[in-house]
Amino acid sequence: MRICILGAGESGVGAAILAKTKGFEVFVSDFGKIGESYKTELEKYEIEYEEQQHTEARIINADLVIKSPGIPDKAPIIKKLKSENIEIIDEIEFGFRQLKIKNPNAKIIATTGSNGKTTTTSLTYNLFKVAGLNVAIGGNIGQSFAKQVALGNHDYYILEISSFQLDYCIDFQPNISILLNISPDHLDRYDYKISNYVASKFRIMQNQTERDLFIYNTENKAMQHWLKANKVAAKMIGISSRNFKSDEIEVGESQFNKSDLTIQGPHNHFNASCAIAAAKSCGISDDDILKGLQTFVNEPHRMEFVRTYQGVDYINDSKATNIDAVKYALMAMDKTIVWVVGGLDKGNDYDVIRPLVEEKVRAMICLTADDSKFKTAFPDLYDEDQTAKTAKEAVDIAKSIAKSGEVVLLSPACSSFDLFLNYGKRGDLFREAVNEL
Repeated sequence: MRICILGAGESGVGAAILAKTKGFEVFVSDFGKIGESYKTELEKYEIEYEEQQHTEARIINADLVIKSPGIPDKAPIIKKLKSENIEIIDEIEFGFRQLKIKNPNAKIIATTGSNGKTTTTSLTYNLFKVAGLNVAIGGNIGQSFAKQVALGNHDYYILEISSFQLDYCIDFQPNISILLNISPDHLDRYDYKISNYVASKFRIMQNQTERDLFIYNTENKAMQHWLKANKVAAKMIGISSRNFKSDEIEVGESQFNKSDLTIQGPHNHFNASCAIAAAKSCGISDDDILKGLQTFVNEPHRMEFVRTYQGVDYINDSKATNIDAVKYALMAMDKTIVWVVGGLDKGNDYDVIRPLVEEKVRAMICLTADDSKFKTAFPDLYDEDQTAKTAKEAVDIAKSIAKSGEVVLLSPACSSFDLFLNYGKRGDLFREAVNEL
Protein backbone atom coordinates (compact mmCIF):
# COMPACT_ATOMS: atom_id res chain seq x y z
CA MET A 1 0.00 0.00 0.00
CA ARG A 2 1.23 3.48 -0.90
CA ILE A 3 0.43 6.12 1.75
CA CYS A 4 0.78 9.84 1.18
CA ILE A 5 0.85 12.17 4.15
CA LEU A 6 -0.05 15.84 3.73
CA GLY A 7 1.64 18.05 6.28
CA ALA A 8 4.91 17.40 8.10
CA GLY A 9 4.13 18.67 11.57
CA GLU A 10 3.78 16.51 14.68
CA SER A 11 0.79 14.54 13.41
CA GLY A 12 2.10 14.07 9.87
CA VAL A 13 5.58 12.95 10.87
CA GLY A 14 4.13 10.66 13.53
CA ALA A 15 1.85 9.07 10.94
CA ALA A 16 4.80 8.72 8.54
CA ILE A 17 6.90 6.94 11.18
CA LEU A 18 4.06 4.56 11.99
CA ALA A 19 3.40 3.82 8.31
CA LYS A 20 7.09 3.22 7.66
CA THR A 21 7.51 0.88 10.62
CA LYS A 22 4.52 -1.11 9.34
CA GLY A 23 6.17 -1.60 5.98
CA PHE A 24 4.06 0.75 3.86
CA GLU A 25 5.43 2.84 1.01
CA VAL A 26 5.38 6.40 2.42
CA PHE A 27 5.63 9.85 0.87
CA VAL A 28 5.27 13.10 2.84
CA SER A 29 4.29 16.37 1.17
CA ASP A 30 4.15 19.77 2.90
CA PHE A 31 3.04 22.95 1.16
CA GLY A 32 5.19 24.98 3.59
CA LYS A 33 8.69 24.59 4.96
CA ILE A 34 9.35 21.55 7.13
CA GLY A 35 10.93 22.17 10.51
CA GLU A 36 14.49 20.95 10.88
CA SER A 37 13.66 18.58 13.74
CA TYR A 38 10.94 16.95 11.63
CA LYS A 39 13.25 16.67 8.63
CA THR A 40 15.74 14.88 10.86
CA GLU A 41 13.08 12.39 11.92
CA LEU A 42 11.96 11.74 8.35
CA GLU A 43 15.53 11.19 7.22
CA LYS A 44 16.23 8.91 10.20
CA TYR A 45 13.46 6.59 9.02
CA GLU A 46 14.40 7.05 5.33
CA ILE A 47 11.02 8.55 4.50
CA GLU A 48 10.80 10.42 1.21
CA TYR A 49 9.42 13.97 1.47
CA GLU A 50 8.95 17.27 -0.31
CA GLU A 51 8.39 20.78 1.02
CA GLN A 52 6.95 24.09 -0.20
CA GLN A 53 4.85 22.29 -2.79
CA HIS A 54 2.31 19.53 -3.38
CA THR A 55 3.33 17.55 -6.46
CA GLU A 56 -0.08 16.33 -7.53
CA ALA A 57 1.16 13.35 -9.53
CA ARG A 58 2.98 11.97 -6.48
CA ILE A 59 -0.08 12.38 -4.27
CA ILE A 60 -3.08 11.22 -6.28
CA ASN A 61 -1.46 7.83 -6.93
CA ALA A 62 -1.73 7.02 -3.21
CA ASP A 63 -4.00 4.27 -1.90
CA LEU A 64 -4.54 6.24 1.29
CA VAL A 65 -3.95 9.87 2.24
CA ILE A 66 -3.43 11.03 5.83
CA LYS A 67 -4.19 14.74 6.13
CA SER A 68 -2.90 17.25 8.66
CA PRO A 69 -5.85 18.65 10.65
CA GLY A 70 -4.73 22.16 9.73
CA ILE A 71 -5.44 21.65 6.01
CA PRO A 72 -9.00 22.80 5.20
CA ASP A 73 -11.36 20.98 2.86
CA LYS A 74 -11.23 23.91 0.43
CA ALA A 75 -7.51 23.35 -0.25
CA PRO A 76 -7.07 22.47 -3.95
CA ILE A 77 -5.21 19.22 -3.24
CA ILE A 78 -8.03 18.00 -0.96
CA LYS A 79 -10.65 18.82 -3.59
CA LYS A 80 -8.60 16.91 -6.16
CA LEU A 81 -8.22 13.85 -3.93
CA LYS A 82 -11.96 13.79 -3.26
CA SER A 83 -12.70 14.02 -6.97
CA GLU A 84 -10.47 10.97 -7.46
CA ASN A 85 -12.29 9.09 -4.63
CA ILE A 86 -9.06 8.55 -2.71
CA GLU A 87 -9.64 7.81 0.97
CA ILE A 88 -8.52 10.65 3.27
CA ILE A 89 -8.19 10.07 7.00
CA ASP A 90 -6.65 11.77 10.02
CA GLU A 91 -3.55 10.62 11.86
CA ILE A 92 -5.77 9.72 14.86
CA GLU A 93 -7.75 7.34 12.66
CA PHE A 94 -4.57 5.80 11.26
CA GLY A 95 -3.13 5.35 14.74
CA PHE A 96 -6.34 3.69 15.89
CA ARG A 97 -6.42 1.24 12.97
CA GLN A 98 -2.83 0.20 13.61
CA LEU A 99 -3.28 -0.03 17.38
CA LYS A 100 -6.18 -2.46 16.95
CA ILE A 101 -3.78 -4.72 15.05
CA LYS A 102 -0.81 -4.26 17.37
CA ASN A 103 -2.53 -4.24 20.76
CA PRO A 104 -6.31 -4.78 20.54
CA ASN A 105 -6.65 -4.80 24.33
CA ALA A 106 -5.25 -1.28 24.76
CA LYS A 107 -7.80 1.27 25.96
CA ILE A 108 -8.31 4.80 24.64
CA ILE A 109 -9.66 7.70 26.69
CA ALA A 110 -10.35 10.61 24.32
CA THR A 111 -11.39 14.14 25.24
CA THR A 112 -12.79 16.91 23.06
CA GLY A 113 -14.67 20.17 23.59
CA SER A 114 -14.42 23.84 22.71
CA ASN A 115 -12.52 24.58 25.92
CA GLY A 116 -10.67 22.66 28.61
CA LYS A 117 -9.41 19.79 26.42
CA THR A 118 -5.74 20.10 27.33
CA THR A 119 -6.32 20.55 31.05
CA THR A 120 -8.71 17.59 31.25
CA THR A 121 -6.50 15.36 29.10
CA SER A 122 -3.39 16.24 31.12
CA LEU A 123 -5.17 15.72 34.44
CA THR A 124 -6.60 12.38 33.31
CA TYR A 125 -3.11 11.28 32.28
CA ASN A 126 -1.73 12.30 35.68
CA LEU A 127 -4.40 10.29 37.51
CA PHE A 128 -3.52 7.19 35.49
CA LYS A 129 0.23 7.76 35.79
CA VAL A 130 0.17 8.29 39.57
CA ALA A 131 -1.88 5.08 39.85
CA GLY A 132 1.04 3.23 38.26
CA LEU A 133 -0.66 2.32 35.00
CA ASN A 134 1.19 1.91 31.69
CA VAL A 135 -0.15 5.06 30.04
CA ALA A 136 0.72 7.48 27.20
CA ILE A 137 -0.61 10.94 26.41
CA GLY A 138 -0.94 12.29 22.87
CA GLY A 139 -3.18 13.46 20.06
CA ASN A 140 -3.51 17.23 19.99
CA ILE A 141 -1.06 17.48 22.89
CA GLY A 142 2.54 16.30 23.16
CA GLN A 143 3.56 13.53 20.80
CA SER A 144 1.16 12.39 18.09
CA PHE A 145 -0.96 9.32 18.76
CA ALA A 146 0.52 7.57 15.71
CA LYS A 147 4.07 8.05 16.97
CA GLN A 148 3.05 6.66 20.37
CA VAL A 149 1.63 3.58 18.65
CA ALA A 150 4.74 3.19 16.49
CA LEU A 151 7.36 3.53 19.20
CA GLY A 152 5.66 2.28 22.37
CA ASN A 153 3.31 -0.34 23.72
CA HIS A 154 0.93 1.07 26.31
CA ASP A 155 -2.17 -0.23 28.04
CA TYR A 156 -3.88 3.18 28.03
CA TYR A 157 -3.76 6.10 25.59
CA ILE A 158 -5.07 9.43 26.89
CA LEU A 159 -5.84 11.62 23.87
CA GLU A 160 -6.84 15.21 23.28
CA ILE A 161 -8.85 15.37 20.04
CA SER A 162 -9.84 18.49 18.09
CA SER A 163 -12.87 18.80 15.83
CA PHE A 164 -10.53 19.05 12.83
CA GLN A 165 -9.10 15.64 13.72
CA LEU A 166 -12.53 14.14 14.30
CA ASP A 167 -13.71 15.30 10.87
CA TYR A 168 -11.50 12.65 9.25
CA CYS A 169 -12.00 9.85 11.76
CA ILE A 170 -14.02 6.97 10.31
CA ASP A 171 -13.68 3.92 12.59
CA PHE A 172 -12.12 5.61 15.64
CA GLN A 173 -13.73 4.14 18.75
CA PRO A 174 -12.46 5.28 22.15
CA ASN A 175 -13.34 3.12 25.14
CA ILE A 176 -14.12 6.33 27.03
CA SER A 177 -15.04 9.56 25.29
CA ILE A 178 -15.36 12.89 27.09
CA LEU A 179 -17.23 15.83 25.56
CA LEU A 180 -16.65 18.82 27.83
CA ASN A 181 -18.62 21.62 26.18
CA ILE A 182 -19.58 23.11 22.84
CA SER A 183 -19.55 26.83 22.08
CA PRO A 184 -19.06 28.68 18.78
CA ASP A 185 -15.46 28.28 17.60
CA HIS A 186 -13.69 27.71 14.28
CA LEU A 187 -16.99 28.32 12.49
CA ASP A 188 -15.10 29.44 9.41
CA ARG A 189 -14.25 25.74 8.91
CA TYR A 190 -17.92 24.73 9.27
CA ASP A 191 -19.69 27.05 6.82
CA TYR A 192 -20.46 29.33 9.79
CA LYS A 193 -23.08 26.83 10.97
CA ILE A 194 -22.98 25.85 14.63
CA SER A 195 -24.90 22.66 13.79
CA ASN A 196 -21.98 21.47 11.64
CA TYR A 197 -19.53 22.18 14.44
CA VAL A 198 -21.72 20.35 16.98
CA ALA A 199 -21.97 17.33 14.69
CA SER A 200 -18.19 17.33 14.34
CA LYS A 201 -17.68 17.24 18.11
CA PHE A 202 -20.11 14.35 18.54
CA ARG A 203 -18.08 12.26 16.10
CA ILE A 204 -15.94 11.34 19.12
CA MET A 205 -18.59 8.82 20.17
CA GLN A 206 -20.10 7.90 16.80
CA ASN A 207 -18.70 4.35 16.89
CA GLN A 208 -19.06 3.63 20.58
CA THR A 209 -21.16 0.65 21.69
CA GLU A 210 -22.79 -0.39 24.95
CA ARG A 211 -19.36 -1.60 26.11
CA ASP A 212 -18.01 1.96 25.97
CA LEU A 213 -18.52 5.05 28.13
CA PHE A 214 -19.54 8.58 27.12
CA ILE A 215 -18.94 11.34 29.70
CA TYR A 216 -20.69 14.59 28.86
CA ASN A 217 -21.83 18.01 30.08
CA THR A 218 -25.51 17.86 31.05
CA GLU A 219 -25.79 21.67 31.21
CA ASN A 220 -24.51 22.53 27.74
CA LYS A 221 -27.47 23.57 25.60
CA ALA A 222 -25.93 22.62 22.26
CA MET A 223 -25.27 19.14 23.60
CA GLN A 224 -28.75 18.87 25.11
CA HIS A 225 -30.29 19.69 21.73
CA TRP A 226 -28.15 17.11 19.88
CA LEU A 227 -28.80 14.37 22.43
CA LYS A 228 -32.56 14.87 22.20
CA ALA A 229 -32.42 14.26 18.46
CA ASN A 230 -29.94 11.38 18.37
CA LYS A 231 -29.53 7.97 19.97
CA VAL A 232 -26.45 7.10 22.02
CA ALA A 233 -25.30 3.48 22.22
CA ALA A 234 -22.65 3.95 24.89
CA LYS A 235 -23.18 4.02 28.63
CA MET A 236 -23.46 7.67 29.72
CA ILE A 237 -22.23 9.64 32.72
CA GLY A 238 -23.51 13.20 32.93
CA ILE A 239 -21.41 15.81 34.73
CA SER A 240 -22.87 19.11 35.91
CA SER A 241 -22.32 21.85 38.50
CA ARG A 242 -24.11 19.61 40.99
CA ASN A 243 -20.94 17.52 41.11
CA PHE A 244 -19.06 20.42 42.71
CA LYS A 245 -21.68 22.71 44.24
CA SER A 246 -20.22 22.49 47.77
CA ASP A 247 -16.61 22.47 48.98
CA GLU A 248 -16.24 19.00 47.51
CA ILE A 249 -16.26 17.33 44.13
CA GLU A 250 -18.60 14.34 44.12
CA VAL A 251 -18.41 11.68 41.43
CA GLY A 252 -20.44 8.58 42.10
CA GLU A 253 -19.81 7.57 45.70
CA SER A 254 -16.46 9.38 45.85
CA GLN A 255 -15.77 12.81 47.33
CA PHE A 256 -12.69 15.01 46.97
CA ASN A 257 -12.10 18.35 48.67
CA LYS A 258 -11.68 21.20 46.19
CA SER A 259 -8.74 22.49 48.25
CA ASP A 260 -6.80 19.38 47.20
CA LEU A 261 -6.88 20.45 43.55
CA THR A 262 -3.98 22.40 42.08
CA ILE A 263 -6.39 24.00 39.57
CA GLN A 264 -9.29 26.16 40.67
CA GLY A 265 -12.42 27.81 39.29
CA PRO A 266 -15.79 26.22 38.37
CA HIS A 267 -14.57 25.28 34.88
CA ASN A 268 -11.65 23.36 36.33
CA HIS A 269 -13.85 21.69 38.93
CA PHE A 270 -15.94 20.47 35.98
CA ASN A 271 -12.82 19.31 34.11
CA ALA A 272 -11.63 17.48 37.21
CA SER A 273 -15.02 15.80 37.64
CA CYS A 274 -14.76 14.39 34.10
CA ALA A 275 -11.20 13.16 34.67
CA ILE A 276 -12.21 11.55 37.97
CA ALA A 277 -15.16 9.80 36.30
CA ALA A 278 -12.83 8.37 33.63
CA ALA A 279 -10.31 7.21 36.23
CA LYS A 280 -12.96 5.57 38.44
CA SER A 281 -14.42 3.72 35.45
CA CYS A 282 -10.99 2.15 34.90
CA GLY A 283 -10.76 0.97 38.48
CA ILE A 284 -8.40 3.60 39.88
CA SER A 285 -8.79 3.93 43.64
CA ASP A 286 -9.87 7.11 45.42
CA ASP A 287 -6.49 7.25 47.19
CA ASP A 288 -4.64 7.26 43.87
CA ILE A 289 -7.06 9.77 42.38
CA LEU A 290 -6.43 12.09 45.34
CA LYS A 291 -2.67 11.80 44.85
CA GLY A 292 -3.12 12.57 41.17
CA LEU A 293 -5.23 15.65 41.91
CA GLN A 294 -2.70 16.94 44.43
CA THR A 295 0.34 16.50 42.16
CA PHE A 296 -1.08 17.78 38.89
CA VAL A 297 0.80 20.58 37.12
CA ASN A 298 -1.24 22.20 34.35
CA GLU A 299 0.09 23.04 30.90
CA PRO A 300 1.38 26.61 30.38
CA HIS A 301 -0.89 29.43 29.19
CA ARG A 302 -4.00 28.03 30.89
CA MET A 303 -4.82 30.17 33.92
CA GLU A 304 -1.07 30.04 34.66
CA PHE A 305 -0.09 32.08 37.71
CA VAL A 306 3.09 33.97 36.79
CA ARG A 307 3.93 36.02 39.90
CA THR A 308 2.76 38.67 42.34
CA TYR A 309 4.47 42.03 41.86
CA GLN A 310 3.76 45.02 44.10
CA GLY A 311 0.64 43.30 45.39
CA VAL A 312 -0.73 42.58 41.89
CA ASP A 313 -1.21 39.00 40.62
CA TYR A 314 -0.33 38.33 36.98
CA ILE A 315 -2.07 35.41 35.23
CA ASN A 316 -1.27 34.06 31.77
CA ASP A 317 -4.38 32.63 30.11
CA SER A 318 -3.14 33.10 26.54
CA LYS A 319 -4.86 29.85 25.46
CA ALA A 320 -8.24 31.57 25.98
CA THR A 321 -8.83 32.28 22.29
CA ASN A 322 -12.64 32.33 22.36
CA ILE A 323 -15.41 33.93 24.39
CA ASP A 324 -16.32 30.83 26.38
CA ALA A 325 -12.75 30.41 27.63
CA VAL A 326 -12.67 34.04 28.76
CA LYS A 327 -15.98 33.59 30.54
CA TYR A 328 -14.52 30.75 32.60
CA ALA A 329 -11.43 32.81 33.39
CA LEU A 330 -13.48 35.81 34.55
CA MET A 331 -15.70 33.58 36.67
CA ALA A 332 -12.64 32.10 38.38
CA MET A 333 -11.31 35.48 39.51
CA ASP A 334 -12.19 36.73 43.00
CA LYS A 335 -10.19 39.96 42.65
CA THR A 336 -10.79 43.09 40.59
CA ILE A 337 -9.38 42.53 37.09
CA VAL A 338 -7.17 44.49 34.74
CA TRP A 339 -8.02 42.60 31.57
CA VAL A 340 -5.52 42.15 28.71
CA VAL A 341 -7.55 41.30 25.63
CA GLY A 342 -7.19 41.24 21.86
CA GLY A 343 -5.79 39.57 18.79
CA LEU A 344 -7.40 38.28 15.64
CA ASP A 345 -11.14 38.34 16.30
CA LYS A 346 -13.00 35.22 15.09
CA GLY A 347 -16.44 36.83 15.04
CA ASN A 348 -16.90 37.04 18.80
CA ASP A 349 -20.19 38.02 20.41
CA TYR A 350 -18.97 40.03 23.40
CA ASP A 351 -22.50 40.38 24.77
CA VAL A 352 -22.06 36.87 26.20
CA ILE A 353 -19.49 38.10 28.73
CA ARG A 354 -20.66 41.69 29.15
CA PRO A 355 -22.30 41.14 32.57
CA LEU A 356 -19.13 39.46 33.90
CA VAL A 357 -16.92 42.21 32.47
CA GLU A 358 -19.09 44.91 34.03
CA GLU A 359 -19.00 43.11 37.38
CA LYS A 360 -15.31 42.21 37.57
CA VAL A 361 -13.16 44.29 35.18
CA ARG A 362 -11.94 47.75 36.19
CA ALA A 363 -9.59 48.41 33.26
CA MET A 364 -8.90 46.96 29.81
CA ILE A 365 -5.62 46.77 27.91
CA CYS A 366 -5.88 45.91 24.21
CA LEU A 367 -2.97 43.78 22.99
CA THR A 368 -3.79 43.79 19.30
CA ALA A 369 -3.09 45.21 15.86
CA ASP A 370 -6.69 46.47 15.63
CA ASP A 371 -8.55 47.61 18.76
CA SER A 372 -11.71 48.81 16.98
CA LYS A 373 -13.91 45.87 18.05
CA PHE A 374 -13.01 46.36 21.69
CA LYS A 375 -13.59 50.10 21.46
CA THR A 376 -17.09 49.33 20.17
CA ALA A 377 -17.82 46.43 22.50
CA PHE A 378 -16.55 48.02 25.73
CA PRO A 379 -16.59 51.83 25.30
CA ASP A 380 -16.59 52.47 29.06
CA LEU A 381 -13.34 50.49 29.46
CA TYR A 382 -11.60 51.50 26.25
CA ASP A 383 -8.68 53.92 26.47
CA GLU A 384 -6.58 54.53 23.37
CA ASP A 385 -3.53 55.01 25.60
CA GLN A 386 -4.02 51.44 26.81
CA THR A 387 -3.52 49.70 23.46
CA ALA A 388 -0.29 47.74 23.04
CA LYS A 389 1.48 46.14 20.09
CA THR A 390 3.87 44.00 22.16
CA ALA A 391 3.51 41.89 25.29
CA LYS A 392 6.11 44.01 27.08
CA GLU A 393 4.20 47.18 26.27
CA ALA A 394 0.99 45.61 27.61
CA VAL A 395 2.73 44.57 30.84
CA ASP A 396 4.24 48.04 31.26
CA ILE A 397 0.77 49.57 30.92
CA ALA A 398 -0.59 47.02 33.41
CA LYS A 399 2.15 47.89 35.90
CA SER A 400 1.23 51.58 35.66
CA ILE A 401 -2.54 51.15 36.18
CA ALA A 402 -3.03 48.01 38.31
CA LYS A 403 -3.54 48.50 42.04
CA SER A 404 -2.37 46.31 44.88
CA GLY A 405 -4.92 43.55 45.49
CA GLU A 406 -5.96 43.38 41.83
CA VAL A 407 -5.13 40.82 39.16
CA VAL A 408 -3.78 41.40 35.65
CA LEU A 409 -5.38 38.73 33.50
CA LEU A 410 -4.17 37.95 29.98
CA SER A 411 -7.26 36.23 28.58
CA PRO A 412 -7.40 37.47 24.98
CA ALA A 413 -10.68 36.05 23.55
CA CYS A 414 -8.91 36.04 20.17
CA SER A 415 -6.30 34.10 18.24
CA SER A 416 -2.76 35.43 18.38
CA PHE A 417 -1.97 35.61 14.69
CA ASP A 418 -2.19 39.39 14.28
CA LEU A 419 0.95 39.98 16.37
CA PHE A 420 2.33 36.58 17.42
CA LEU A 421 3.30 33.24 15.94
CA ASN A 422 0.82 31.40 18.19
CA TYR A 423 -0.88 31.62 21.58
CA GLY A 424 2.14 29.96 23.19
CA LYS A 425 4.52 32.66 21.97
CA ARG A 426 2.09 35.33 23.16
CA GLY A 427 1.96 33.73 26.59
CA ASP A 428 5.73 33.21 26.74
CA LEU A 429 6.41 36.88 25.96
CA PHE A 430 3.81 37.98 28.50
CA ARG A 431 5.37 35.77 31.19
CA GLU A 432 8.85 36.99 30.28
CA ALA A 433 7.80 40.63 30.54
CA VAL A 434 6.13 40.06 33.91
CA ASN A 435 9.17 38.28 35.31
CA GLU A 436 11.36 41.20 34.18
CA LEU A 437 9.36 43.73 36.22
